Amino acid sequence: MQNFALARKWRPISFKEISGQQHVVKSISNCLSKGKLHHSYLFSGSHGTGKTTIARIFSKGMSCKLGVTDQPCNKCENCIEINHGSFVDLVEIDAASQSKIEHMKEILDNLQYLPTKGKFKIFLIDEVHMLSRYSFNALLKKLEEPPRHIKFLLATTNPEKLPSTIVSRCLHFKLDALSEKEISKRLEEVFSYEKVDHDMSSRKLIAKLSGGSLRDALNISEQVISIGKGKISTDLISDIVGIPNEDYPFQIMRSIVKNNFKKMMFLIEQFSKRSDNWEGLLMGLLSFIHKIIVASLTQFHDEYNDRKKLLKFEENVKNILSLIVSLDDLYIYYQNILIGKKDLPFSPTKRIGVEIALCKAITKFIPSSSNDLEFTS
Repeated sequence: MQNFALARKWRPISFKEISGQQHVVKSISNCLSKGKLHHSYLFSGSHGTGKTTIARIFSKGMSCKLGVTDQPCNKCENCIEINHGSFVDLVEIDAASQSKIEHMKEILDNLQYLPTKGKFKIFLIDEVHMLSRYSFNALLKKLEEPPRHIKFLLATTNPEKLPSTIVSRCLHFKLDALSEKEISKRLEEVFSYEKVDHDMSSRKLIAKLSGGSLRDALNISEQVISIGKGKISTDLISDIVGIPNEDYPFQIMRSIVKNNFKKMMFLIEQFSKRSDNWEGLLMGLLSFIHKIIVASLTQFHDEYNDRKKLLKFEENVKNILSLIVSLDDLYIYYQNILIGKKDLPFSPTKRIGVEIALCKAITKFIPSSSNDLEFTS
């Protein structure tokens, strides 16, 4: 398989290729199709959700030689240059590295010049919240009364850091983190085209690890594809990313509810030999406890399309539930481990933080006599 950057190769070039964000796409498409364009737009949302991608497609819609359209052709000179990042009338600014007033003045001084090729001169400012106070003041003056040939597209991951005076002068579009289903669907398209050997479980795991960011999902995929030589599996993903496989949370949880301290410490030692993702271990335990609670209150959900995995999950849940007096025990386990996860950054080492959190979970339910604590594996 050739070397490539999946996130860049599969960046959408039209609105119909955007995953999710239909509320934003529909609104912008209407603006373009009706020719009713505001002078400034603000796109906010977590990283990897499509802010700058949508802004670039929007720029093509305003600059395409077909005219202002919600379906840019991607064939004309203007569209191709925007795709390649070389269009003279689209000025992209990274506010993280160009935050000073000197940078902003140099950029804003060019507002007087008419566009060279397109209908508008477009200024796309990424991570706009990083601008200095003086830069914001300079930008605000231009946002109040911009020339008719100027359009501002602002993107940020932290809209709360923007002055209200800036936000109030923009049409603000809030992008959502993508759902695991949306990411999994996009990964299926990518993997099928790239002829990657995969299954639904691996796609779901990558989607879960991405945290709602399609870019992160593609970056994880590229790493796994490279190491797996074109093949993806949940075990390989777990090894590369350093997350516990599904059996670890079950075995550790079982040792906790049985008050088997020695077994629990043995499992921690085994985990340390294959990974240093201690936060991931606690997250796996929290997720497993959540599944036990949900499964005990409802019928087993079909989270696993693989029947064997579903049956194994049911067996693990029943095994744990048979050892627990009530659901209140599970809630306490969950709360103790959650507190341990929050305290992890303050521990001498992350491993120590995990050991203390799990020891606390065990000792919460041990009898008053320490002789009752099980030390055999």
